[in-house]
Amino acid sequence: MSPDAPVSELRNRLVDSLVRKGYVVTRSVESAMRSVPREQFLPEGIRQDAYVDSPLPIGEGQTISAPHMVAIMVEKLDLVPGNKVFEIGAGSGYHAAVVAEMVRPDGHVFTMERIASLARFAEQNLTAAGYGDIVSVSVGDGSKGLPEEAPFDRIFVACGAPDVPSPLLDQLADGGKMLVPVGGRMYQDLIKVEKRDGKVLKESHGGCVFVPLIGEFGY
Repeated sequence: MSPDAPVSELRNRLVDSLVRKGYVVTRSVESAMRSVPREQFLPEGIRQDAYVDSPLPIGEGQTISAPHMVAIMVEKLDLVPGNKVFEIGAGSGYHAAVVAEMVRPDGHVFTMERIASLARFAEQNLTAAGYGDIVSVSVGDGSKGLPEEAPFDRIFVACGAPDVPSPLLDQLADGGKMLVPVGGRMYQDLIKVEKRDGKVLKESHGGCVFVPLIGEFGY
């Protein structure tokens, strides 16, 4: 992949690769990932690596997820326009932007970050990329959820937890879906949770690696 190629071409080549490998399956996810400029969610010094399918450092010991992992999670969430979504671990805001593309025009994404400087970075990035009206960024302990905005149609945790945080289960709407990487601090299983008629169903979708969820119901 030539680093001299236009950014839009690099983005399309990456998404083409994710489609071929089966990470991107639906047209709506493909469209979202072609639309969001990942380079705008990276520190300026590493923007040239935006379309390498790899996690990248964003400061404060945190990372932006690899595009294939974002694709996996967005596909598993079964997002539709109008969904009210809660993300734990805003990072640089990229994942929230992809989700925002999926829930437009009348959905909304609430994203929480425990590190204030990263929350500011995410908010700046989201506003600059045109998502400031559909994504709300807050600072706090995401493991406790966001009860004042609950219930949520979809919840996803972009960090590894020792178990599914109970407040997030409480804040998931009936018929809602949630993704949580569950396991140790270094390696987890991606768990999909569905709430149906008050019952909680869980299934594993394979191994993953996320930074740990720090908080009352995390590490």
